[in-house]
Amino acid sequence: MREYLVAVDVGTGSARAGVFDASGGLIARATHPIVMQRPKENHAEHDSADIWNAVCVVVRRAVADAAIGAASVAAIGFDATCSLVVRGPQGQQVSVSTTGQERFDTIVWLDHRAIAQADFLTVSRHPVLDFAGGSISPEMQMPKLMWLKKNLPESWAKAGYFFDLADFLTWKASGSAKRSNCTLTAKWNFLAHETPGWSQDYLELAGVEDLLARGGLPASTVAPGKSVGKLSPQAAEELGLDTGCEVAAGMIDAYAGALGALGGSLQSDVGSNVALIAGTSSCLVTLTPKLMPGHSLWGPYWQAVLPGHWLVEGGQSATGALLDHVVRMHAAGGDPTSALHQRIVERVQHLRRCEGEGFADHLHVLPDFHGNRSPLADPHARGVVSGLTLDTSFDSLCRLYWRTAVSIALGARHVLDAMQGFGYGVDTLHVTGGHVHNPLLMELYADVTGKRIIVPATADAVLLGTAMTAASAGGVHDGLAAAGAAMYPGGEEKQSSGADRQRYDRDYRRFLAMYRHREELEKI
Repeated sequence: MREYLVAVDVGTGSARAGVFDASGGLIARATHPIVMQRPKENHAEHDSADIWNAVCVVVRRAVADAAIGAASVAAIGFDATCSLVVRGPQGQQVSVSTTGQERFDTIVWLDHRAIAQADFLTVSRHPVLDFAGGSISPEMQMPKLMWLKKNLPESWAKAGYFFDLADFLTWKASGSAKRSNCTLTAKWNFLAHETPGWSQDYLELAGVEDLLARGGLPASTVAPGKSVGKLSPQAAEELGLDTGCEVAAGMIDAYAGALGALGGSLQSDVGSNVALIAGTSSCLVTLTPKLMPGHSLWGPYWQAVLPGHWLVEGGQSATGALLDHVVRMHAAGGDPTSALHQRIVERVQHLRRCEGEGFADHLHVLPDFHGNRSPLADPHARGVVSGLTLDTSFDSLCRLYWRTAVSIALGARHVLDAMQGFGYGVDTLHVTGGHVHNPLLMELYADVTGKRIIVPATADAVLLGTAMTAASAGGVHDGLAAAGAAMYPGGEEKQSSGADRQRYDRDYRRFLAMYRHREELEKI
């Protein structure tokens, strides 16, 4: 009997695999690093062959550690960052790099080389943008494709497939070039609620009128929770599985995390719940049966995760990455290891006890060091720090770290306020990702937003959400809502203390004032 599920998550720096049982229990987990090169500012590139090798390593290791047989695995699911993979007609790697190295065939999600192309699409005000928050981010695929055609025409001419990374993984696993509705709707300006889903005049506006033929892109998509096919013989051998295993349609990693975090509410009123998937960057995701567009909010995307529901996302482009940057750039910092973060957090708590909550009130931070994804939708935005002195001690690092953490929580509140302003009801914030291990951030999310906080009782909500899609595709559960109900592990509730509400309300007013002052400076 096939009762187990394999979930694979490919993030910015590693591939992870987990083996789950039908009730959502994580039996085994493995991680392997992946290569990323940064040849110039705003450029970031992966090697998709290296990624697939890492996937094979972690799946084999996790299955071995789980001590299960290949014949007991019902399905495998994949989620990944929204990175762009380019392959030739015979599947060969095609370079996306200004270095010309063929192995670097993948533009990483965080790559901002295509800002000019994104700006061009945004000012066009094309109707497609009504389902992208009114603007296009350089982190999406269309501007990256425009950049590729203009700047590397030889690579464009060699292309036979353009894949979102999750779709590349399902292609490698099954041999099927079918694409997920999740990836195309959220990252390729495919309008799943319309027929046809591709807007030809939009492609012509972008100068990529040959995109569908050049990239092997289909006219229809596969819904999350459905199968694209079974494992191919080659992939089954490489992964240590067998050809009876179904391959679930791929997922954007944040949306897999939202599915894992919101799984317990999918059969009821999911609309008042927001998933905060917080790691290198942060995504705030909500699902609703009602069409409610909102400027600067990505979407609404029809059935990007759940049947009969629109998905809307707000985001912060650098959160965990920003804390790492602060640690790395400060004279008293260094390599931002987990141990150093823990040491800083402990010292911050000590300073708060000894000097009071105002121990760093002279510092104010705008966290837009990698642009503002929401609610300003401005990839050109820059970070601001006010209140620096000549102090280079470790305590000065701790003060700056604390106020940066406050700014990250204030940014999340800013996004939630925008959601509510467009009519989205937000009662509960389900927090998952790396931030759950940082006690400062978890305290701040509760106190700064004032929302009810739920932390799902799972070691990895992203992998769990991907396992839910596999459970649906493999017939272990009857659809995603049923998989969510059966596999969601419950969660721990965290309430705001309310003691510092006035302090954080004042911080928020200052936060908004800094945005106004930054705009004023830029206009002079």
